[in-house]
Amino acid sequence: MKKRLLLVEDDKNTQNIYRKMFALHFKVEVCDNDEEFYKLLKKFKFDIIIMDISLKGFKDGLQLTKEIKSNPDYKNIPVICLTAHAFPQDRENAFEAGVDEFLTKPVEASRLIQILLNAAVKKT
Repeated sequence: MKKRLLLVEDDKNTQNIYRKMFALHFKVEVCDNDEEFYKLLKKFKFDIIIMDISLKGFKDGLQLTKEIKSNPDYKNIPVICLTAHAFPQDRENAFEAGVDEFLTKPVEASRLIQILLNAAVKKT
């Protein structure tokens, strides 16, 4: 059975590329803002989350990560930060927020899928 992945990404082109890339291995849900994020989090049980830092809406990906990592219902879901924010401070801020992995765009597709599969397996 496929694991369920939540892609939190504000760019529509990136959403479409990743949705197709991940569909072979995961059931993929996509959102681009905090409101949709929480709707999907309540609707489905996710095995892994890919979180961009920049999002539409009122909160960014680091704020959402902090919130779910402090919630006992969601804290064990691996969060992979995948972002164009490539400064060392961005990386540090992401780990302080609670991400399990920090990757910068662009990332090699095979490497990304392997990281996701490994993280989803560790969760179970």
